[in-house]
Amino acid sequence: MKKLLIALVVLVIVSYGLFEARRLIAGPSVSISYPQDGSATSSAIVTIVGTARNISFLTINDKPFYADEGGKFVYRYSPPPGYTAVTVAATDRFGRRVSKNISFTLLTYCPTTS
Repeated sequence: MKKLLIALVVLVIVSYGLFEARRLIAGPSVSISYPQDGSATSSAIVTIVGTARNISFLTINDKPFYADEGGKFVYRYSPPPGYTAVTVAATDRFGRRVSKNISFTLLTYCPTTS
């Protein structure tokens, strides 16, 4: 009976340890919620909104950026007219890297004179 109780306690401790380590085992993740990939906009300022989890370093188009405590990031910039691709990359403390690419088109309307 005593051996069974010890085995049960060890099993509970190991299970709890694996449960708490699940985020470290899974590695970093990046998701971009806005804008949608392949979308078009006519706004001169584009806002990219997303979430990064289990990271220690974040870059957007190879430039360092930050996320808040919840992992949310908001990046605003003015891209050139036409097709634009943005790469969001994240690295965790073990060196594992993940990246997410989105592309969109900045439309410019030129008025015509009659």
